[in-house]
Order: sequence, then structure tokens, then C-alpha cells
Amino acid sequence: MKMTIDNLDGTDAVDYSAALCADGPLKIARSLNVPSVCSGLLDVGDAGLGVPKRRGRAVVTAANGTVLFTGYIAMEPEALYAGMGLKGPVYRYAFSALSDEWLLDKQAVPLSGAGLALSGGQLLKTLTNRVDAGLFTTTGVMNGLSVGVFEPAQTQSWSANAGDVASATYASYRVLGGAVSLQPAGTVTHTLNDGDGTLQVAALKTASVKELANDVTVSGEMEPTAYITETFAGDGTTTAFQLSQAPFRPKKMANSAQFLTDSFNQSVLNKQIWQITDPGSHLGLSAAGLTMTGGNGFDGQTTLTAIDAVELGGALVIEAGSLQLGGASAGVVCGLYAGATQSANCFVGYKVRQSGGATVVTPFVNGAEVGTVFTMLEGHNYTLRIRLHCVEMQRVLQTYYAMADGVVKAFGGGLVTAPMSVVFELQDLGASSNTPATVLYDGSVVSSPSSCSFVAVNSVQLIGSMGYCRVTQTGSAWVAGTLPSGVKMTRLIGVAGEGVDCQVSATGKVTFLAGRVPIAGELVTVSYRGQQRAIARLHDTASVAAEAAGGVPGTAQWLGKVLKPAARSSIDCESAAVAVLSFSASRAAAASGTYQAVNPVDIWPGDVLAVTSGGQPMRVVVRRVDIVDGMGCPEVLTYRMAFANDWAEGLGLTLSEAIAADALLPQTALSSTTPAGSNVLANLQQLQVVSATGTALQVDAGMAPPGGGGFEVRRRDGDFGPGVDQDLVLRSPVRSFSIPREGQVEHYYVRMYDGSTPPVYSRFSSAVFTDLPVS
Repeated sequence: MKMTIDNLDGTDAVDYSAALCADGPLKIARSLNVPSVCSGLLDVGDAGLGVPKRRGRAVVTAANGTVLFTGYIAMEPEALYAGMGLKGPVYRYAFSALSDEWLLDKQAVPLSGAGLALSGGQLLKTLTNRVDAGLFTTTGVMNGLSVGVFEPAQTQSWSANAGDVASATYASYRVLGGAVSLQPAGTVTHTLNDGDGTLQVAALKTASVKELANDVTVSGEMEPTAYITETFAGDGTTTAFQLSQAPFRPKKMANSAQFLTDSFNQSVLNKQIWQITDPGSHLGLSAAGLTMTGGNGFDGQTTLTAIDAVELGGALVIEAGSLQLGGASAGVVCGLYAGATQSANCFVGYKVRQSGGATVVTPFVNGAEVGTVFTMLEGHNYTLRIRLHCVEMQRVLQTYYAMADGVVKAFGGGLVTAPMSVVFELQDLGASSNTPATVLYDGSVVSSPSSCSFVAVNSVQLIGSMGYCRVTQTGSAWVAGTLPSGVKMTRLIGVAGEGVDCQVSATGKVTFLAGRVPIAGELVTVSYRGQQRAIARLHDTASVAAEAAGGVPGTAQWLGKVLKPAARSSIDCESAAVAVLSFSASRAAAASGTYQAVNPVDIWPGDVLAVTSGGQPMRVVVRRVDIVDGMGCPEVLTYRMAFANDWAEGLGLTLSEAIAADALLPQTALSSTTPAGSNVLANLQQLQVVSATGTALQVDAGMAPPGGGGFEVRRRDGDFGPGVDQDLVLRSPVRSFSIPREGQVEHYYVRMYDGSTPPVYSRFSSAVFTDLPVS
């Protein structure tokens, strides 16, 4: 092999091949989806060369011209005493170099949102450009398979995040020669047979490392469960109400999770956050923040778009602060778009237009104006907010990949449909901080997109400035009030000084601010989600039956946890369990081994070995490759390859043997052949208490019951089904029904069931909690 090192001292690359020592041969270690390492021993004295420097660039090339390694010496070479020479002590120098991505690993990974239903290639390009755009080329990045949800970890290096992207999409990444590449595992296949002169199949060694498993239980993250509506009675003086449970909040939330925030206080627009389309140079920065000086007059051609899409789950707040608009302004501010940035695709946003010579803003929902038109005064600063609430926290389901019978298959995926509540509010920053925000629209839509692109500015002809912009996830809680007159309104959640009504703590305490206390007779309803550990148990009935032959039990159980990609719900856990069973129930179970060859075609981790030995075919993914220079002439390169199937070493999903300690283990297993979702009915997302008297609660289930079924009401959650009557309240065959009142504080759980035997129920309950006087 030929090795050159550029010590970055102005002398360019120097050939160090003659300095390589035979008793410390050059080695290249390649592992799947982690940086490669090149190491060896140099005798620079005899070769008349200088000691390599840290950060020196090393390039290793085979005799046939194949580039085997490019990277940087990560630390100062270590001097090893070799004895005494004619001129005194003799030292050799042990060096270690990391592949090119070491340059990216030295830099911070910016905070960013989750990638939603994007290909691995798109995610890797975005990650690379965010860390250091232009450092490496990305033309070799193939789009490949899509991941459901991927969120880069700011605490991890670029290579760790890139490895997670590649693994989640059953692919392999590498950085070689200043170029990042990504290709699906198995894109390159090496076909081998007995007696192959280049690759000796006789060197093949396999070992079983895990037993067969045909009954799999996997746990995931904490997930939202019961759909809870909790109702209190206002008396004109009570300011704080304690919820029965702490509302579900995403794992990474403290007080809130900011998907995006920009104060527009840098010298240029931040391309780690935004995609900028501005052919007429109408968007810029000034002391006032983002400055808009017009547009080209066309919808969707002058835009400031967030790189990350927004998942429309839970409670979201979109906010544009210190906003001034004037002139002949036209366009959309703070828009969420389901598709291309065109007004017709705008799910929600503030439409800006001219009316009677004045600039006005109006709520814009599904491409149409709704609510109240507001005239913006010249010279006034405003804060515009859009509040969104969806009872579903996770709208994009996870996708898992596994190789079964030599073919990569996908498990899971899909989107969750749900209604959405929408509130548009506006605050004049020149008014008192205690002045309530002006609500321009308070309504709902029956169906909402699962995710949208966020466009801070879609300027047809916007003129003005924006001081800051942010998108925040505040959890699952949503507060509404019903006045004695029957008028309903959303009670705004936030912090004092924002013109809101109340605050909701992480522990579930709802505190109303001065001047916003619920009046006597007002019903305060808080909607939120309960929580528990996501879990699923599935079995392979065919495997269980086959293993039971001979009279012994056929069940082989395995319990574990899904680490990556994250299983955010029980549905995700079910998908992961099916993926696991696709390879764990094989009679071969887990297999790993090694293969050794001399001077083969260059092999990388992620390639597939298709080996036929003794008439038995086997396809395995290469996980590691060690290349050792035999220091011979002609060149002798020994490739030592380690391979494994998915049960021995996960690729498409990473598992842990330790199941979550707080997981409630299912007592029965579902069949892995049952279509996803066919074992449960729809959840009652829109169940609500229509009215409450001293004797009864009138409930609307929000949907019609299935044929032969209805709605089952119980005092406790989890014991739904026929024959369990100790906490049964009633079963109703119709959508609207009454629950008799029994006391001031009441807890009821409702699920839908069908007419099958045994009946099928909703996955989660809709809970009705009340703290209301009975007289």
C-alpha cells in the first residue's frame, strides 16, 4: 500500500510508504456506520522523514489505485523506544488516524427539530449542511429508505448522528476523499462459492449468539394514553385548580420544547434554521430584526421557510413578535403549509392584505379567510400568535427495517388523523402588559395534516419588520371555559405579560392570572392526555406450533427495549415487535461469523456476502472489515470480515435486553400476522361532556357506535370486557348518553366496543373527570 501524509506545513503530501514497519503493519479498521481508523508503525529516521503531526492528512491507496482510507491523524504519534543505534536511541512512531468525518465531529451539532417521513439521504444532507455546509460534497448520498421520525441529538457528534440516520434506514454511510456517501445495505453484493480462488469459503466460521425467539415483548418511550377531559366549576374567587393527573409532556420538555426560535440578531439569516428563497433580495436583517422590503408580486416565490417540518401534535404556539407592517403589504405571515408554499395549501397563517388603503391581517385557515379582520396601525408593534391543539401528540408513526430471507422489509409507518382546535390572537405591544390579547378566531377543523412546513414569511409584497419568531410545543393541556350563558371560549395558556388567561404547570396545576379568574357558574374544562410506558407483545404462531412438535412447549419468549429508532407509542412497539419476529423466529436464529480473504475486491461494511457453501446459500451483511498490509511485493492485503444477521447485531433497529422497569407487561400476545390496527377500534378523540346537572352528565361520544356495539363506561381504566362487572357503570348503544351523578368528584372511563365475540375495544379510554357540585 502507498501512504501519504500532508502535515499541513506547506510541503504538500509526502510519501511515507518506505517508513512503514513490517512488525507494526498498516491496518485499516472499518466498522458499520462509525468512523474508520488507520493505524501503524513508522520508522521515519531511516526514511529521512519528519514525525507526522497531529491533524496531518493521511491517504492510503492500494497498488491498483483504489483509495482505501482518507483521514486525519487525531493525536500526536507516540514515540516507542526501539533500541540504540550508531547515533543514539532509535524510536519508532505509532500513529492513529480517523477518517475524514473527524473534521465534522470536532464541530457542534446545532439544535434542530425532528425529520418527519424523510429519506435517509435527505436527513444526512441536512445534518451535514447544518454542521458545516460545503466542507464535504454530498453528491454520493442516495435518498434510500425513509425513516418515520428522526431527531438528531445535539449531545452527539456528527458521525454518531449520521450513523443513527444510516442504521434507521438500513443503510451504510462513509466519508472518503472529502465526499459523504450513503447507500442502502446490500447495494453491493459479493457472490461467493466453494472453491472461489479469491475468497476462501473454507475460512467461513459461524456461531449462534442468540436463541430463537417467537414470543417477543418490547417496550418503548412514555406514551400518551387516556384522552382526559377534566371539568371544574368556577366561583369567581378560586384561582388554582389541581388536575387529577400530570398532563403528558414530551420527553425532552422542561417548561416547553421550542421547535424553532430566531431573534434575527445575527449579521446574516441563519441557514442552519432557514431555507431562503429571495430572488429579488427583499429579505434582510437590521436593528429591527427581519426586514421585509417587498416581493416580486407572486405567491410562494419570496419565502423564509424552516428547514424542519412541524409535527402537528399536542399544543403548539406559533409566534411572531415585534411585528410592524405597512405600505402596500400583501402575503402570509407565520404560515403552516401542507404542500408547496402556495396560499391554497396554507393550513393556518395570518393573511396580510390591503383594505381601504390600510394594512389588515386576518386569520387564514385551509386557504380561506376566517374570523375577525384587524387593522394594523402605523408605527405600532404587534405580537401575532396562532395556538393549535390536537388530542394526538404523535402524528407520524415510526418505520423499522429488517432483512428477512435476504430482502430488506419495512414494518410500521403511516400517519395519524385527528381534529385540531385553532386560536388566532394578537397583542398590541404598546398596550398594558395586563391587557388581554385580542382573539381574532377561536374554532376547530375536523381533519388536520399530520405535519406541515413552517414559513415565517411568504411575501407577495410585505413591507415591515419582525423582531423574532418561534414555534413552541407546550404539552398536551388545553383549557376552555363555558360561561353560564352557554358561550364557549378557549382560555389562553402562557406566562404573565402575554395577555393570556392561565398557566399550567408540569405537575398539573392550572393557575388563572389576575383579572382572568373564572366567574361563578363558569365551567372550566381541561383536556389533556394521561401517560404510561409504550409496550407490545406479539408472537409467531407458526413458529410456536413448529417448536411445540414432540410435546414440549413451543413458546420461546424474549423481552427487551427498543432504543433506536425511538418507539414513541404502542403502535410503534407493535411494528418493532413484528420486525424482530421477522428474524428472531428463524431456526438459524442469530448468527455471526468471520470471513478472511487475500486481495479481494475492496469490501466495505454494509456490503452483502452471498455465500453458497455445501449447497446451502446464505446472505449476510458485513459489519466490520479489517485490512492488514502483508508488507509484501507484489501487494498482499488480508481482509478480515465480520458479518452478522439482524438478530445477532441490529441494524434497522437497536435493541436492549433490559425491558423498561416501569412497563406493564401484556398478559396475552397478539399474532404477528394480524394486520396493524385490526385488533382495536378507533379512540374516542372527540368525546365531550355536553352538559352537567346535579343528577347527570350528558356525554357525546363524538362518533356513532359500530354495528352491534356501543360505548362502555367504567370507574376504572384497563378492565374493559364482558364478564367484568364490579366497576361497570353502563353500556350505551347510542352516541349520546347520560352518566348518573354520584358525588362532587367523579372519574369515568369510556371505550367503544363492537359486536364481535369477544368484542374489540378502543386502544385507549376517553376519561371524564369532574369536580362539580351535585346540588
